[in-house]
Amino acid sequence: MADKDLLPEALVLPIGLRPELMPRHVAFVLDGNRRWAQARGLTTLEGYEAGVQALKKIVELSCTWGIRAITVFTMSVENFFGRPEMMREINFGLELIVPGIRDQMVDMLARERIRLHVIGDLSRMPPSLQDAAREVEEMTRNNSRLHFTIAACYSGKWDIAQACRELATKVQDKLLMPEDIDEAMLASHLSTNVLEPELACPDLVIRTSGELRLSNFLLWQSAYSELYFTNTLWPDFGEDEYLEALKDFQSRERRFGKSKSSQAE
Repeated sequence: MADKDLLPEALVLPIGLRPELMPRHVAFVLDGNRRWAQARGLTTLEGYEAGVQALKKIVELSCTWGIRAITVFTMSVENFFGRPEMMREINFGLELIVPGIRDQMVDMLARERIRLHVIGDLSRMPPSLQDAAREVEEMTRNNSRLHFTIAACYSGKWDIAQACRELATKVQDKLLMPEDIDEAMLASHLSTNVLEPELACPDLVIRTSGELRLSNFLLWQSAYSELYFTNTLWPDFGEDEYLEALKDFQSRERRFGKSKSSQAE
């Protein structure tokens, strides 16, 4: 579960966390940047900037605590194309997120050996964001301590549909028989196939700002994820809040769809 360079018993964790129960992959829905800014009389851009700083801290903590992968949901397809009255503010956020991570976190990505991936329908995003995504992915391609995935212009339904299209094309080209398609094969065509198979599905999904839904995020991959919701707005989500989420995760009994009786057997 931990960093390949650190055995679980070698990790130095905060009191209350058990190394053998640490999640391998934690996913976040980064919600509340705009509300955080409005409550302080700040601009939306300043809210997103504060959100990037909060994200930097969470990435650092994840490395320190031996978490192998984190995925963050920054912008959904619905937000980007379904809310024209907010398009200017959404563009602000998009233009800040990946370039901001590239510019503000470049030293940390190298120092902590973090590999960054960007998933989603990149073709629908501004060219500057596409260029920044390709640049930072290439810059970090040899890193392996932590896989840091940004889901931008992403939709869980889109992800499943694009995987089905890829499989259908292979069947049409007679590279694959329909009966060969199973859950594992479909999963290997999802956008999270940039991760090692054992890391592709998050163990824990955290959503901030008090909303109690997945909002079309990692629908296939989160089938058996533990869900944690907090009222804290994303820019205020720090070490204490992260610890609470991880402690809650470690208190749960994970069954992966099985009943207690079947597990006992």
